[in-house]
Amino acid sequence: MSAKLDRRHFVAAGTAALAMPFAVRNASAQTTWPSRQIRMICSYPAGGQTDLLARAYGEFISKQIGKTVVIENKPGASGAIGTAEVARAEPDGHTILCSISTTYIMNRVVMKNPGYDMDKDLTLVSVIPGAGLLLVANPRTGVKTLEDFVAFARKSGKVNFGTYSAGSAPHMTINELNKQYGLNIEPVHYRGEAPMWTGMLEGTLDAAMGSYTAAQSVLQSDRGTVFAVHSKKVDAIPTIKTLPEQGATSKFFTVSGFTGWAVPKATPQPVVDRLAELCVAANNDPKVKEVLATFVLEPAIGFKETNALYQRELPIWIESAQALGLEPA
Repeated sequence: MSAKLDRRHFVAAGTAALAMPFAVRNASAQTTWPSRQIRMICSYPAGGQTDLLARAYGEFISKQIGKTVVIENKPGASGAIGTAEVARAEPDGHTILCSISTTYIMNRVVMKNPGYDMDKDLTLVSVIPGAGLLLVANPRTGVKTLEDFVAFARKSGKVNFGTYSAGSAPHMTINELNKQYGLNIEPVHYRGEAPMWTGMLEGTLDAAMGSYTAAQSVLQSDRGTVFAVHSKKVDAIPTIKTLPEQGATSKFFTVSGFTGWAVPKATPQPVVDRLAELCVAANNDPKVKEVLATFVLEPAIGFKETNALYQRELPIWIESAQALGLEPA
């Protein structure tokens, strides 16, 4: 933290001390944070996009604050296991969650009791808007476009389609395609993206959907063919059209989703703001740039922009998630 920032924070704390006890506590938390090692809990498995983003941003934050940021992978239950742990943590900025839209939005629909209430227990700090997710078919299907996929699904009667969790973007994509085209695509849920693509490599899936980089093991071994991207074009494969460009009409195919960071709800706003500033500043770090480029992602955005995006996309995600017709588990 620069000397200029230190003086500003000191003045802010002194002003707050003249105001009210709650402000004093907030200012104190700001000037003393961090006072110890930080835990960044990634609620998805090691090796996937969420994990690599957590590690890149965590390393940058560690350098800036002079404290170790330890990444802990706690996958399972569509991210709910790790998220519930963060929600129960002391709200002092020393426990941070790194997760995805599924965890922050979908679990409220598909889980009766995920172990946390997003609105009451967590505050979104900063997010990285999602990239174009790839829809990949097993080469034996002969699928090269959405039209081909629909024809294959109708002829086969049933299609095994991999997702990286119940309530995830791939799961909702399957449901929307089933509704529009009258198909019987069957979701096959994995505990994360990495194991899903392993299932594709093993030939047990007809299709799967996920990030560009994580899919490379499948694509480079000629075990998969990209036939569409979800809502955003991917620069590395510009000829592959989005689902809307190929005739898919669901509103869900207009949202991007995101990966991002959250803290326990009662975390003082000055600490939230500082964390958000660090996430945005990390965009210029060479290692962070490399990871963002690898996954063809936009940079992290600030606190206000994050919550504006969340409120804009939330209704569409919830509507699509409710349309899954799942009984909350």
